[in-house]
Amino acid sequence: MEYSGGHHRFDVIIVGAGVMGSSAAYQLAKRGHKTLLLEQFDFLHHRGSSHGESRTIRATYPEDYYYTMVSESAQLWAQAQSEIGYKVHFPTQQFDMGPKDQQSLLAVVATCRKHSLAHRVMDSKTVSEYFSGRINIPENWIGVSTDLGGVIKPTKAVSMFQTLALKHGAVLRDNTKVTNIKKDGENEGGGVIVSTVKGEKFHGKKCIVTAGAWIGKLVKTVAGIDFPVEPLETTVCYWRIKEGHEDKFAIDSEFPTFASYGAPYVYGTPSLEYPGLIKVAVHGGYLCDPDKRPWGPGVKLEELKEWIKERFGGMVDAEGPVATQLCMYSMTPDEDFVIDFLGGELGKDVVVGGGFSGHGFKMAPAVGRILAELATEGEAGGGVEMKQFSLRRFEGNPKGNAKEYPDQVILGSCL
Repeated sequence: MEYSGGHHRFDVIIVGAGVMGSSAAYQLAKRGHKTLLLEQFDFLHHRGSSHGESRTIRATYPEDYYYTMVSESAQLWAQAQSEIGYKVHFPTQQFDMGPKDQQSLLAVVATCRKHSLAHRVMDSKTVSEYFSGRINIPENWIGVSTDLGGVIKPTKAVSMFQTLALKHGAVLRDNTKVTNIKKDGENEGGGVIVSTVKGEKFHGKKCIVTAGAWIGKLVKTVAGIDFPVEPLETTVCYWRIKEGHEDKFAIDSEFPTFASYGAPYVYGTPSLEYPGLIKVAVHGGYLCDPDKRPWGPGVKLEELKEWIKERFGGMVDAEGPVATQLCMYSMTPDEDFVIDFLGGELGKDVVVGGGFSGHGFKMAPAVGRILAELATEGEAGGGVEMKQFSLRRFEGNPKGNAKEYPDQVILGSCL
């Protein structure tokens, strides 16, 4: 698409075309703002956090302030699907499990109660009956079932937002790496100048940075500050369902998306993208430089193998995964998002969205709306508690938001 009138001037320039940036581009373009979406690699690349075949959606968070964003996102996923004409969200129930005294799981139950989210708390015997032996938990565990769950197809979802943004008039450019963002001193109306490695300069009234695992490097260059995000490489594992049992674990058989609290924190999805395989993985990985990734060494599988043996009634082969995929997380110290103005010399002209810590994809529609509103209106509506996502929460407190329960992500290091 050519630039209107040959001028590189836009209302909002978005740096980073993963799911968050693409969602924001859709929201902005739909509202009539002249929008430019820039991506340093190919669109729909596999080097970041927005590719692959499945992500989960759930409202069962220990941190109750995520409920509003998940609830809104569920509606916005449906709205975008209606507009594009195909599905990216495949609903099923969500099932959370863990020791009955596990603080995070008890906080999940508290969230359900606070927001009147219909849920069912079950003991081990009831769980086995409820899932007809497909899921089994120890006697000292409980399970929590809720209706708001399901699988989101990530690459397809990013493509959906980009297509809709284009439909509404946005300009999309990939293989365009941004090297700097500065105040626009040439324009009486202010704004910013976004420079690229190719020497191009784009003028924007506002800028949104959603650069994923690269956000720390860009913010350091732009503002000289240490953005509180550490990139992490994680491995997603697919396991073979034993012959004769494949249909039992399929999404069409109402097998749930699931999370298991404790050590290790295990999550997974029903069989959907690869018939006969089920996704079961550990929520963790290895810290790394996104430009010098190890592309491995993978995960320690012994605990995960044991977990699979004990949970699925012997119907899933726990000898080892038959397929793996790599993905990036962008971790904050408290595992909460950063959605805020960059501040400093750039003030409110630059909005940052990052540190989604391996659990943000499901909330991309709401995050996109919030980023769009911060950039164009200076504040976000929708009833979301923005103080939890402030960049300044780490000032004088490097751990960020206080939590009464342990971290969920298991960290290794490859540095």
